[in-house]
Amino acid sequence: MATAPAPAVQTGVRTTLWLLLVVYIFNFLDRQIVNILAEPIARDLELSDTQIGLMTGLAFALFYTVLGLPIARYADRPTTSRPKLIAIALALWSGMTALCGLAQNFVQLLLARIGVGVGEAGCTPAAHSLISDMVPRERRASALAFYALGIPIGTVLGMVIGGLLSDAIGWRRTFLVVGLPGVLLALVVAWLMKDPRHRGTSTVAAAPPIGNAAALRAIFGSRALVLLMIAASSAAFLSYGKTTWATIFFQRTHGLSPGETGLYFGIINGLAGIAGTWLGGKIADKYGATNRRHVLTAPAIGMAVAAPLAYLAYAASTWQSALAILIVPTLLNSLYYGPTYSAVQGLVAPQARAMAAAVLLFFQNLIGLGFGPLFFGMLSDWLKPSYGEDSVQIVLYSAAFLGAIPAFFFWRCSLRLDAELDRKG
Repeated sequence: MATAPAPAVQTGVRTTLWLLLVVYIFNFLDRQIVNILAEPIARDLELSDTQIGLMTGLAFALFYTVLGLPIARYADRPTTSRPKLIAIALALWSGMTALCGLAQNFVQLLLARIGVGVGEAGCTPAAHSLISDMVPRERRASALAFYALGIPIGTVLGMVIGGLLSDAIGWRRTFLVVGLPGVLLALVVAWLMKDPRHRGTSTVAAAPPIGNAAALRAIFGSRALVLLMIAASSAAFLSYGKTTWATIFFQRTHGLSPGETGLYFGIINGLAGIAGTWLGGKIADKYGATNRRHVLTAPAIGMAVAAPLAYLAYAASTWQSALAILIVPTLLNSLYYGPTYSAVQGLVAPQARAMAAAVLLFFQNLIGLGFGPLFFGMLSDWLKPSYGEDSVQIVLYSAAFLGAIPAFFFWRCSLRLDAELDRKG
């Protein structure tokens, strides 16, 4: 019979989870702060909506996704220290965030954002692999949902801190203030966080590494995983696109300043996202234990219900009404984080977990972060001659109902989970 983990081991797991959460908060704070700063940056550097979409999305996502694959294979190697890899990545993206504040033109800002993407490529695949090695499978969805809380927390902090600092000291100094603390945090991570593979505390049996071709065959040979990648990528496309342009929508349509938008929209969006992310992991662990397909039931239903509610929010006549209505669809759209990342880790063997996370992130961020803000920005520019400043609102109307697409694919994937999930260790 398996013995209970020693108290020291349990303490180490908790320390690691909390550190990884803080790292992921910095990850999304540095990634998303550019959204709340986009409007003052655009005015200062005279950028079009298409350039805003390129700066906030594709410039970051292209290098983030491409470099994520080889870095993930490095993280899967038994000799690799995943905590040190995460610490180096954190120091790099934090430093590049600070450099964004020194940019004098669009090209320089674009290069700094590319640097942020290069750094952040080393974080999440290694973190997912690390968590999955430390936490039993029956608690995996909750643990990964806990880590994923960094997404809404980092996003809300980016909006609130970025907006208030932008109003007070300008967008350039804001980048410097936000970026530099991450370099210090990297030293703490390298010192405190330990890799269970090197201490004999991993929850999975040691297994020989597998090659790149074998890992990719295992990943794309899983029909459930392919469906899950489609669902998560389409969800990310809408999430990143809507978040970027909803931030600008409240400034253009409802006349809020960056600070007001960051404070009000940031807090509402962040708290709803935190609640949805936490709840999604709990629901997946509870109901997935009795029937594996229910790991993804809540995301499928949630996104279908959220679509018309999001439309009502964007059509509201006042910003107060819009924010109040957005609470529910934001919560429902956030249910998928923990279940999705947990299912990915359970659909492949332990030796390919970081690679599987990187492949998912490749499509999710290239399609979602890369093309979501850019596509909606191009669409806004195309509609602007007819609708003027209301072009962003029209774009968000369309984005709301596209939520039916990820809902369908989450449902289709759930039908395959009983046959495939947690069959490989």
